[in-house]
Amino acid sequence: MDWADRAAVLFDLDGVITPTAEVHMRAWEVMFNDFLADWKGEGDTSTYTDQDYFDHVDGKPRYDGVRDFLASRGIALPEGEESDGPETDTVRGLGDRKNDAFNAVLERDGVTAYPGSVALLDHLATLPVRLGVVSSSANAPAVLEAAGLLDRFETVVSGAVAHELGLPGKPAPDTFLHAAEVLGATAATSVVLEDAVSGVRAGADGGFVDVVGVDRGAGAEALTAAGATLVVADLADLVPGSTDGEGDA
Repeated sequence: MDWADRAAVLFDLDGVITPTAEVHMRAWEVMFNDFLADWKGEGDTSTYTDQDYFDHVDGKPRYDGVRDFLASRGIALPEGEESDGPETDTVRGLGDRKNDAFNAVLERDGVTAYPGSVALLDHLATLPVRLGVVSSSANAPAVLEAAGLLDRFETVVSGAVAHELGLPGKPAPDTFLHAAEVLGATAATSVVLEDAVSGVRAGADGGFVDVVGVDRGAGAEALTAAGATLVVADLADLVPGSTDGEGDA
């Protein structure tokens, strides 16, 4: 990767910069399995698994993840209202229930960034390249602040920002394209770093010159099929001279 030829680098957050993807996975698992255990209506109520996360939830805006998973099980719930509490069996209620679980874990345990991701950020800080975060999570600024990295990025396009601007979430490319524009770049001069199939697809559909898949469990084949131009196991693989990574081209 010739970073000097790129104007902007756009990072996903969970699973790329911080290991909060694991926290999200467990929060989704607890929420959905509690819901499925109590659901008396039509649909498949078998146990929610990690594969369900990768197939239907990973990288998407929260309510989209709820909708897509429920649709995969043939379960129909009303959309609900913004005023719905997390105890409500609606799309919004389930999404907020999951968010409460995630915030509780973040507050209790904090978060530490992947060392390889910090190494890449340190390298990029020596170059005239502009950095942004594009995350489906509304909690992205809080996670970055907890990790001590918020000041590394010129823009953070979170799920809350996307909602405010009316931008569709991943796998649509709009949030990445918006971040590139804010940084004075274009898809043709920007790199996308993503661990989710939906995020990789967003980068590919947006025409970004480099879409790097970070394999934290989705699988190199799935990331490549979604449009990744390169797949690595860790962002340390992208630091010139590093021998720590085990990425696959």
